[in-house]
Amino acid sequence: MEEGSHFKFEDLKVYHKALGFVDLVYITTQSFPKNELYNLTSQFKRAAVSIALNIAEGQGDSNAQFNRFLQNAMDSVKECVVCSTIAKRQNFITDEQNENNRKKLAELSKMINGLQKYLKK
Repeated sequence: MEEGSHFKFEDLKVYHKALGFVDLVYITTQSFPKNELYNLTSQFKRAAVSIALNIAEGQGDSNAQFNRFLQNAMDSVKECVVCSTIAKRQNFITDEQNENNRKKLAELSKMINGLQKYLKK
């Protein structure tokens, strides 16, 4: 990597977990019906991307500011839980896919909460 092309937020494990979840959502939503492209598909992708974006955007600010961005990331985690639940209820994904999404989101939630607690010290 070139000098200066690395950003501090890229060192955060939670950021990489969030990117992994984005990849999963992009793969999962490929099989959603085309008529959902501007509805659930788009919303699920935006919410997943928002988790990583908020982690990146907040890192480097004051602890209070970073905590605010982490709270936004948590809100997006919850939004993804709902998107996954709706996708399951509409039979766009299987029970297993929904459970896998929820496990990954629970892990992200724990990591974000842990970082928030660390920042409040």
